[in-house]
Amino acid sequence: MAEDKKQDSDIFFQDVIKKTKTGITFPKELREALFDENEDVFFKITVPNEKNKVILEFLSETEAKNLSEKILSSKPKELRKAPVKMKDNATSDKIAPNWSEYFVYDFKNREKIQPILESAFYKFAETPVNLDDAMGRIKYALVSFLTATKTENAKLYYSIIKLLIDVVERFNQPNLIDWIFEKIVPNMESKFLYEQALLELLEISLKTKRFEKAELFIFYVLRNIDDYPRSELYNIFNSFKQLVKKVRHIERTEKIDLLLKEKLMEYGEDVDDNDYKIQIVEFLEDLNYIELAYRLAKAIQKGLPPDSVKVDEIRKIVKRLYTAPITEDKIN
Repeated sequence: MAEDKKQDSDIFFQDVIKKTKTGITFPKELREALFDENEDVFFKITVPNEKNKVILEFLSETEAKNLSEKILSSKPKELRKAPVKMKDNATSDKIAPNWSEYFVYDFKNREKIQPILESAFYKFAETPVNLDDAMGRIKYALVSFLTATKTENAKLYYSIIKLLIDVVERFNQPNLIDWIFEKIVPNMESKFLYEQALLELLEISLKTKRFEKAELFIFYVLRNIDDYPRSELYNIFNSFKQLVKKVRHIERTEKIDLLLKEKLMEYGEDVDDNDYKIQIVEFLEDLNYIELAYRLAKAIQKGLPPDSVKVDEIRKIVKRLYTAPITEDKIN
């Protein structure tokens, strides 16, 4: 333990960098801390036979000149080029990370974390997969780039969740669903992103037919919606909108349908604002709960005064629902 602490105290700077097609670049903060842009800096570069590290040592201009002459006077060692791996373009495109899908919300350490997530993604893509290696990179990303800002951390967590859910779907790793729920979601201190993460888990659980998990996740989503004060109806109904969007076209269980019907009808009957009531009718219709949608629409229609601006709108909705086929079978 004492040796580990001593080693940590000896480290001035540590980070993860990625070699690109143009080479390796020192992180900006390190360049600013070590180098004067107006002065030339010389290094001795050494690579051991194991080829497992690149060692750079500072040299003065005189030392650099002397070492260069010494190297030139000795017989140069011929370096063998690494074999070029031919890539199948179709395969490469197929397994590439979808960064626009993962990074929905920008956050401070995005550029630092992306190469680590990229390496983890390709580890998951290997056959056979080295799960310990891949998860080690994910765990490193989860703990190494946190900030003092809860929202920033929640955005980072959400991006990693999005990547892992993509891994679940594309590389058949359903056990990651439990790991995400147990290890990442509880740390999200943003009510909105916490709910978004649960919705992602709900959707992938339904897609992979892990229905017991889906029933658990929808319970947490509905509880999160209930936790909003009734004065925040906009947030409540936006949450319902996102929930319906996630599940409307996927096979659901009877328990999930029952939970959705009960909760939507609860809000549909309790709120006073007719605009929100009509939204509930539309949610019920989207989920194919036609009888309930019709019943609520008729109740709204009966409660409207004759001069209400909503009379024509609700009449059209009632007519549409009356002629719609009454089927609440789950989507197959």
